[in-house]
Amino acid sequence: MKKVKSIFAMLLVLIFALSIVGCGGKKEEPKKGASDNKKVKVALICSQGGLGDRSYNDSGYFGLEKASKELGVDIKVVEPKDVSEGEKYLTELAKAGYNLVMTLEYSHADILKNVAPQFPDTRFAIFNIEVDQPNVTSVIFKEHEGSYLAGALAAMVTKDAKVQGMNDKKVIGFVGGIDSPGINKFLVGYKEGAQSIDKDVKVLSGYTNSFGDPGKGKEMALSQIEQGADVVYQVAGGTGEGVISAAKDKNVFAIGVDSDQDYIAKGNVLTSMMKRTDVAVYDLVKALKDGKISDMKTLSLGLKENGVQLSSMQFTKGKIPAEYLTKIEQIKKDIIDGKIKVTDVTQK
Repeated sequence: MKKVKSIFAMLLVLIFALSIVGCGGKKEEPKKGASDNKKVKVALICSQGGLGDRSYNDSGYFGLEKASKELGVDIKVVEPKDVSEGEKYLTELAKAGYNLVMTLEYSHADILKNVAPQFPDTRFAIFNIEVDQPNVTSVIFKEHEGSYLAGALAAMVTKDAKVQGMNDKKVIGFVGGIDSPGINKFLVGYKEGAQSIDKDVKVLSGYTNSFGDPGKGKEMALSQIEQGADVVYQVAGGTGEGVISAAKDKNVFAIGVDSDQDYIAKGNVLTSMMKRTDVAVYDLVKALKDGKISDMKTLSLGLKENGVQLSSMQFTKGKIPAEYLTKIEQIKKDIIDGKIKVTDVTQK
């Protein structure tokens, strides 16, 4: 009998010990979130011109690569042969289970309005135009603000015959990819900035109807340079490489766009009007990972938000008077403070 009681007591102790271990195991079990079970997948559709433009598309890709490395997401990049393939890729990527599908092509707006409602569990993002759908984030840059600074600087430099490569004419140029509100947004800001410095500064402008043809860009830039332009602003993606090449050949200045293009022709790219697509892409992916992207309806990024800015001008700031850069900083502050209003032609 004593032996039976002893065995019973030992069983009670063992059961009690096991129950403690079981409870302890439950307390240490981590909570599982959505991303713990399934890796986040993010896709980026390039705009016209594709990767290798050292401008807009490459900037977006750099932001995506950074997100992949730092946030641990799976990424995919698509370069459509034609912008009309937007519906195909938006649909295929959503069906493939990508949590966030971003397109850098503004002409996909109408397509996205139809595709997004078909995939309510997918988050979409589009750049440079607004799409009003519950599961779409629109990213708008205030390129007109940054272009105003570029125009003001160009006007100061073209007036100064002491600056190497400048002639005695008050003429600057602009080469755009396509005649559209999105490109004219840059042009109007550029003109307003230039004429705020001197109303007599003439701005030549033209469109190559391409974002991937450097030859056309060079031809148009050379034509403007022959007409007296000694600073030419390119807003044409890969086509703009030809504008920079022309500036180098003629020893005048080009102004780069979207990315910091100053290094492409050191000393002949006066500055670059940077549009921080890389930062916006990274921030969208981070918001997705953090579960906050549904709160991001429209992002509007200008000088105040560091969404647009002039480059550091490391190869040219020593070629121009320091007071020009001081003046640009004051103009930037005045735009941020609302003292200077820059026209946005995309706003009705």
